[in-house]
Amino acid sequence: MKKTLLNFLVSSASLRTVRQFTPVLACCGALGLLAGCASEPDSHVVSAPPPPAPTSAVTTTTTTTAPVTAVTPVIVDGNTAYVPTSTTTPVVSTTVVTQAPPTPQQDVVSAQPSPKHVWLAGYWTWRNDQYQWMAGHWELPPNVNSTWVAPRWEQQGNSYKFYEGYWD
Repeated sequence: MKKTLLNFLVSSASLRTVRQFTPVLACCGALGLLAGCASEPDSHVVSAPPPPAPTSAVTTTTTTTAPVTAVTPVIVDGNTAYVPTSTTTPVVSTTVVTQAPPTPQQDVVSAQPSPKHVWLAGYWTWRNDQYQWMAGHWELPPNVNSTWVAPRWEQQGNSYKFYEGYWD
């Protein structure tokens, strides 16, 4: 009887110990599993090798002119007075690239917002050492007689010079 009682106490003590440590063992196992996931390398899907670096040379020159002061006659109550007025010329930027521009893309022309709006077609520009497409859009001319002169690329020897668009 003593042996049975002793076996019962030993088996119930070990059962209690197992029951007490079961949540701790489960947590340690879960932490071990999660820690193993964090050490895996990042996976990246690559569909094609990156394009080669551009081999073109770019020269961008910006020149700014100082404001020009002109004297304009103004007639006030029969007296002619001369009033100085200040006019500034716009900043002129020239971009020269040795890489030919891509062929123009086809723009999807949306509905004209009003009969006064003019469609300005898209064009390639040079930004961040690469060609970027500027989509076409509708725009109101500055005045009724204005005509849009589209931006363009002109070949000059082995390079291409960009001319900004403007209202004439």
